[in-house]
Amino acid sequence: MLFVHSSPRALCPHLEWAAGRVLGRAVNFDWAPQPVLRGTLRAEFYWEGDTGTGAALASAFHGWEDVRYEVTQDPTASSDGARYLHTPSLGIHFAQTDTAGNVVIPEDRMRYAMEVAGSDVLALHRELHAALGQPWDDELEPFRHASDDNPVVWLHSFAG
Repeated sequence: MLFVHSSPRALCPHLEWAAGRVLGRAVNFDWAPQPVLRGTLRAEFYWEGDTGTGAALASAFHGWEDVRYEVTQDPTASSDGARYLHTPSLGIHFAQTDTAGNVVIPEDRMRYAMEVAGSDVLALHRELHAALGQPWDDELEPFRHASDDNPVVWLHSFAG
């Protein structure tokens, strides 16, 4: 799935062209007003593609810093899934996902979090939240709920 959570109206055709270049066909998004941020539009677009297409879509949107978007690619029998989140204030976040949609934190990222945090439990908590993409989820959550009239099942993480 591709979720454009908010985009200035002027960028909407450019986002469609960028997605179309990646997918190899013309695409038209069903744009709707984004009530969370006046003057912006939102769209949801289901796509199918080879492994790596999600990364290509996220890369194609790179550079439009005023756009909030989320790209998810389902896992296959031979590859993990992926989740790309972008907000203007945080930039882009990538997370590997398993067959159930859970974010998978690689060993090297876990070791980095432990090294940076040392014996500070709160620092480890912050590092693990960042590795999971929690700051991006927190910022995107109000924009996601703009589609509550068209229910989508979201994976939520709960902070303790």
